[in-house]
Amino acid sequence: MAPLVLLTNDDGYLSPGLHALRRVFGELGEVWVLAPEKNWSAASRTRVFHKPLRVYSAQLPDGFSVHVTNGSPSDCVLLAVLGLAPRRPDLVVAGINAGANLGRDVTYSGTVSAAMEGAQAGIPSMAVSIDVTGEPEENPDYERAARIALLLARKLLQNQPIPPGVCLNVNVPRGVPKGIKVTRLGGKIWTEELVRGKDPRGRDFFWFSGEMQTTPPSGEEDTDIWAVLSGYVSVTPLHLDLTAYEALEPLRVLEDLEL
Repeated sequence: MAPLVLLTNDDGYLSPGLHALRRVFGELGEVWVLAPEKNWSAASRTRVFHKPLRVYSAQLPDGFSVHVTNGSPSDCVLLAVLGLAPRRPDLVVAGINAGANLGRDVTYSGTVSAAMEGAQAGIPSMAVSIDVTGEPEENPDYERAARIALLLARKLLQNQPIPPGVCLNVNVPRGVPKGIKVTRLGGKIWTEELVRGKDPRGRDFFWFSGEMQTTPPSGEEDTDIWAVLSGYVSVTPLHLDLTAYEALEPLRVLEDLEL
């Protein structure tokens, strides 16, 4: 039986990155799409608990039928795994996100959170993002990024090189990649700035802003940030165990406190 690939994203079901994945992954097996109806960028691992989740059918511009929900990227994966998909997915792919998800900022990412949801369910999963400038005239090569994702997916399904509970965070650089680097997470890639202003009624508003660094960080050649800024595809294994194991023993002194 051909593998069932669940596709989702955080940019919404009309995103060209999702459409590119849908076209390319049809070569691998059966493709089933469940994606958000709106943009959930920077939603992290949000779950919708305060209102009912709705799922309805829609069509992509090429006529392909997909499923759409008012839920988050994480909701999309859980809905599929708990019974909405025709059977249990063999692979979860989230993306292609318009913008790199690198370093410590991956915890904000709705794209990465969808892959983590798949990993938690014990399904091989990957988040796929492409670095972009954000300029209106830019035309990211989603087709190339989708082909790279397909290459990695075939290897995942054939060899199962990652343990249960681990997902892959894949970032494709601008232009033609020089190759693939398996990396660790880097540090912060964005500067942070708070913009203040007044709305038309004179009320204060605040807007988070900042710029992404553009120079590969010296001495961090094993990180995802260095790889992407140097022109390589970065593949970073992630898991949900956030325990700081090196702090466990020093913290045992707290167990002696009397309550």
